[in-house]
Amino acid sequence: MSLAGRVIASHYAEPVERRVQASTTLRSAPAADAEPVRELEPGETFLMLDDSLDWAWGYAGVDRRVGYLPTDALATSAQH
Repeated sequence: MSLAGRVIASHYAEPVERRVQASTTLRSAPAADAEPVRELEPGETFLMLDDSLDWAWGYAGVDRRVGYLPTDALATSAQH
């Protein structure tokens, strides 16, 4: 399910596929103490919509849970 129609925006970003390279927590806000959304394991796909101030924002999993994770938890490309 896309966010179009659920989120108002002047334009929509095309997601960039990345792989999680280290176990990490997807969070509700770009902060280490923000509410956890779900755990991500190495090798999982993360579809990144934005990357700023060392936090990536996007979605992951079959349920496409949206949240933030530290940019350094991601591989620099979709390849392993």
